[in-house]
Amino acid sequence: MQNLRLIVGLGNPGAKYARTRHNAGFMLVERLAETWGAAWTMEKKFQSSVARVERHGLVVWLCRPQTFMNLSGEAVAAVAAYYRVPPGQLVVAVDDADLPLGQVRLRPSGSSGGHHGLESIEQHLGTREFARQRLGIGRTPDGRREITGHVLAPFDTADAVVADRMLGLAAGQMECWLTEGLGKAMSLFNGTAKVPE
Repeated sequence: MQNLRLIVGLGNPGAKYARTRHNAGFMLVERLAETWGAAWTMEKKFQSSVARVERHGLVVWLCRPQTFMNLSGEAVAAVAAYYRVPPGQLVVAVDDADLPLGQVRLRPSGSSGGHHGLESIEQHLGTREFARQRLGIGRTPDGRREITGHVLAPFDTADAVVADRMLGLAAGQMECWLTEGLGKAMSLFNGTAKVPE
């Protein structure tokens, strides 16, 4: 159906992961649900928490897979199949350590960039042709490649301010995607969230 949209935020379920960098995708869809007044329900058949809202003449589904990050594709494929949302009407919001903290980058398709959540979705959907919104969480100051501890840590106070601005920018981009389409959303919103000095 043309009037359906699906926005998936990736993260790990459970309180200990709730505000960690790796859960930036969850934080985005949670912000959208709060802004739009959408209520979450747990759907065991999808292994997902979902929320439905009508915006701009569209039916929009928000999704938080509850499978843990590396198995996100199982949940996303189940939700997309059940609601008959084609890949071209899907956006996956995901944390990206290769982008500086605060940067937002929406792309119509692409590689997983080594992100296991995206890899799982590509595998289960059988395509890379779905939009992904990358939310920059940055790397550790020493730039080391092994960053598990970094991505699974909460934002510190200063970084949390930047992350909050980034999520506001990303939420605005999703609103623009619904009303103006992918191209306009990319051109107007891809960039770095402005933080006051």
